[in-house]
Amino acid sequence: MKLKPLGDRVVVTPSKAEEKTKSGLIIPDTAQEKPQEGKVVAVGPGNLDDQGKRVPVGVKAGDVVVYGKYSGQDFKFGDDEYKVLRADEIYAIVEGK
Repeated sequence: MKLKPLGDRVVVTPSKAEEKTKSGLIIPDTAQEKPQEGKVVAVGPGNLDDQGKRVPVGVKAGDVVVYGKYSGQDFKFGDDEYKVLRADEIYAIVEGK
């Protein structure tokens, strides 16, 4: 099975939440922050502009991106968890990771 997003939507696999602090303290599940970073799995073809031309999305599969804490929709597909975002909800591409 393969996911194929529509329009300017992007499917992301969120990074895992930190389970330990840098000093080694274990963070309980209820106190863990939602990750704001993830790896792009699939990208839609982009939206159409006023002239009917396709505007491509600025990220590609494999990119690591940063997005808003409450952006997108979480969903489960098979055994994996994903987040689907609109292209304008992605703030940056993380380079060198």
